[in-house]
Amino acid sequence: MSTDPIRPLGAEAGPVGDPGGRPAGTEPEAIRAAEAPRAEAAALADGEWHRLHPATPFLRGGVAFVAILGILVANFRDRLIDLAVGFEEKDPFDLLIERGWLLPVLGGAIVLVLLGVVGFYLSWRFNQFRVTDEVVEVRSGILFRTQRQARLDRIQGINLGRPLLARLFGAARLEISVAGQDANVRLAFLGSAAADTLRRDVLALASGAKRGGAPAVERARTGLLEQRVGELLAPELDPGEAPPESVVKIPPGRLIGSLLLTESTLILVLVLGVGIPWSLSVGSWYVLLGAFPALLGMGSLIVQRFTRTLRYSIAGTPNGVRVGYGLLSTSNQTIPPGRVHAIAVRQPLLWRAAGWWQITTNLASSGSGSGRGGATPATTLLPVGSRADVARVLALLHPALGDADPSLLETGLVGKGGTDGFVNAPRRARWLRPFSWRRTGFTLTGSALVLRRGAIWRSLILVPQARLQSVALVQGPLQRRLRLAGVHAHTVAGPVLPRLEVVDARTAVSLFDDLRTTAVTSGEADTTHRWNSPRTAS
Repeated sequence: MSTDPIRPLGAEAGPVGDPGGRPAGTEPEAIRAAEAPRAEAAALADGEWHRLHPATPFLRGGVAFVAILGILVANFRDRLIDLAVGFEEKDPFDLLIERGWLLPVLGGAIVLVLLGVVGFYLSWRFNQFRVTDEVVEVRSGILFRTQRQARLDRIQGINLGRPLLARLFGAARLEISVAGQDANVRLAFLGSAAADTLRRDVLALASGAKRGGAPAVERARTGLLEQRVGELLAPELDPGEAPPESVVKIPPGRLIGSLLLTESTLILVLVLGVGIPWSLSVGSWYVLLGAFPALLGMGSLIVQRFTRTLRYSIAGTPNGVRVGYGLLSTSNQTIPPGRVHAIAVRQPLLWRAAGWWQITTNLASSGSGSGRGGATPATTLLPVGSRADVARVLALLHPALGDADPSLLETGLVGKGGTDGFVNAPRRARWLRPFSWRRTGFTLTGSALVLRRGAIWRSLILVPQARLQSVALVQGPLQRRLRLAGVHAHTVAGPVLPRLEVVDARTAVSLFDDLRTTAVTSGEADTTHRWNSPRTAS
C-alpha cells in the first residue's frame, strides 16, 4: 500500500505568499477562509491521496440512520419496554425510573448512537482517492478493503450530480464513466467547487494535456451563506468551461406537450377515463387493486421526466459536450470527443404535427445504476426539439457531419425516397416493409454511416466509422427469395440499433466491403481519445 501522505479536504497547505509579496500568515482571516476552497480544489489532481467531503457520512447514510432510529423509537418504544419489564398499565419511563433502569437504557442508546457515528467516521477516514497521470484510483473499506481504478484513456464521460440535500451542504457527487461493465468510479461526495475543478483536471489529463496546463477558474470571495445561495441559483453550465447559454432551450409548453403526446400517457388516460369507470360499473374492485401500482409508476415516471428536463442545457466545452438537467437535484454530464458510438434522431408519430424530434446515443459506459446506487449516464441528449435544434446538437456530437452535403440532414429526416442522395431499398422490398420501403436506405459520408428508415415512426441513425466494432451481413429465407439482404453495424450496447434490414443483396455486399475497409482505416487515423495531446494538436 502506498505511503503517500493523505490530505483531507479542507486541510491542504495554503499559498506561500500572494502576488503582492505579502508573506503567508499576514492576510486577514476572512480572505484566507475565502481562498481555501480554491486552494483545496486545485490540489486534488496532484497525484497524492485525498479524502472526501467531511459531510460524506451524513449524506451517504447518516440521514437514513437518524430517520430509521427515530421511527423505531417513535413506534416501538412502548412495546420494547413492555417486553423488557412486563405488561403493566404505566408510562414506560415511570417504570424505568421505578426499577432504576433509566440510566442504563439511556447509556445503551448513547452507545449505539456513538457506534454509528464512529462507523460512519471510519468509513469516511478509510475512503481515499488520488489522480495520477494514468489513473483515477479509489480505495475504501474498514475490514474488507476494496480498490478501484479508472484509466484516463478509457474515460467515456464524467457525471457531476448535486442531490438537493448535498447542494445545501455545498457538496456534489462525481462519477467517472469508464468503458466496461460496472467499471465506473464514484467520488461521493466532494465540495462543489472541488468537484468542478477536479472534473476539469481529470478531463485535461485524459485529453493528453500536460499537468498544470489549465488555469484555475477564479471565484468571487463571498461568505458561506452567499456561496450556498449562489450554488443553488447558478446555471448548470459553468461559464468558465462552457458558453453561458445553452445551444438549445426547451420551452415548458413544448416539454409538457411532448410528455402528453406519448404512448405511456395515452395508456394512462385510457385507463383512468375508461378502465376505472368500467370496473366501477361492473363492481370489479380487484381490477383497480391490480392497476393501481402500474398507474402510480407511470404517473411518477411522467413527473420525473418533467422535473428532470425542466432545466435542460447543452453546450460545447474544450473537453467535450456538456449536458445538464434537473430542477431540485441537478446533474450534468461531460462527454469527451470520440465517445459517442451511435446517434439516433427519432420522431414518434404523435410528434409529427408539432415537428418535434428526439436524439439518443450509444455510450461505452453502462453506468452504475444497476448495482452501485449511482446514476446511469443519460443517453437521451435532446429530449425534444425542433429540426433546427437537432442540427445544433448534431454539430456538437459529430462536427464532421457539417462537411457533408448540407441537404443530408433534411433528406434524412423528412425525405420520402427516390433520388435524394441515399441508396434506397428496391421496390420488391415492399413485401417486407410495406409502408417504409421508400425511405429505407443508407449513405456513406467521409466520417459516418448514415441509415434512414421508418415512415410512421421516422428515424435517422449516424454511426461514426471510427467507432464501428464489427459489421454483419445477414440474409433470411424471405430476403433470399426477394434478392434482399441486411447490414448490421455493431457498436457498444445502447438504445440505438444501427441496422439496415432490407436493401438489394449486391448493394449490401458492396456496403459490407466498404465498411470493413473504412472501419479499419478510420480507427487507425482516429486521435479523438487524446484530443489535446501535442501529437493530436499538430
